Amino acid sequence: MYIEARGSGPPLVLIHGWAMHGGVFAPLWPLLEAHFTLHLVDLPGHGHSRDDQTPLSLAAVSDALLESLPPAVWMGWSLGGLFALQAALQRPEAVRGLILHCATPRFVRGEGDDWKYGVSAEIFRDFGEGLRNDYRGTLDRFVALEAFGSDDARQTLRTLRGDLFARCEPAAHVLADGLRLLETVDLRAQLPSLRMPSLWLAGRRDRLVDPRAMRMAAKMTPEAAFAQVEHAGHAPFLTHAAEVAKHIVDFADALERESR
Repeated sequence: MYIEARGSGPPLVLIHGWAMHGGVFAPLWPLLEAHFTLHLVDLPGHGHSRDDQTPLSLAAVSDALLESLPPAVWMGWSLGGLFALQAALQRPEAVRGLILHCATPRFVRGEGDDWKYGVSAEIFRDFGEGLRNDYRGTLDRFVALEAFGSDDARQTLRTLRGDLFARCEPAAHVLADGLRLLETVDLRAQLPSLRMPSLWLAGRRDRLVDPRAMRMAAKMTPEAAFAQVEHAGHAPFLTHAAEVAKHIVDFADALERESR
C-alpha cells in the first residue's frame, strides 16, 4: 500500500474517503508540514495503490497500515474514518489520538434504533448499481453530493472532480467494496471501549454525514470532543483548510501536554 511521507515532526496519518487518494489533502499540507510528519495513505485500489491486492475490508486494511506506520495521531475522512476507527479499536497503543473528519461509526440510518441521522441505505445501493451502468457518471454524482453545502460548492466540485483521477482511475470492484462498507459497517457498540482521546470534526452543512450523528457518536465515546466547521459541507479540509488545520494542531498539542 502506498504511503507518502512529508513534513517533519510527530507522525500524523491521513486517510482519504471513497474514490479519492492521499493527494486530496493537499490544501492541508502547507499548514501542517511544519508541525507533523504527514503519512498520506492511498487505500487499496485507489491512487498509487491501484494495483495493491489488499482486500478493502476493515481488518485487512487496518492490519496493513498498523504494520507500516509508527504510533501516531490518525485522521480519517469519510470512509477513511472507518479504517482509522478500526485501527484505534484494534491496536490502541498505536493510535495516540483519533480524529474522525465527517465520519461516523455507522453511515446509514438504523432500523428499530435511535440512529436516525444517517443517510438511507438506498443511497449507497443506488451508487453501487450506478457503478455497473455508468461508472464515471456515478462518481460525478457522488462528488457533487460531497460538494453540496459548502460556501463555494462550484469550486469544491471542480477540485474534487480534478482529484478523482489525478493519480489513477480507481478500480471499479474496489469502489463497490467501499460502498458496501459505507452501507453495512456499524462500530457504535465499540465506541465506549476507545482508549485514546478523539475529536469528531464535522461540517455543519454536510449532506452525507449529519453533524448530529457525529455529536451522538462523540457522546458515546470516552475522552471525546465534538467540533464543527460552520460553513462547510462534506469536505471542510478543502474549503476551510486553515480552520481544520487549527483543530488538528490544537488537538495534537493537547495530547502532548497530557502525555508530559
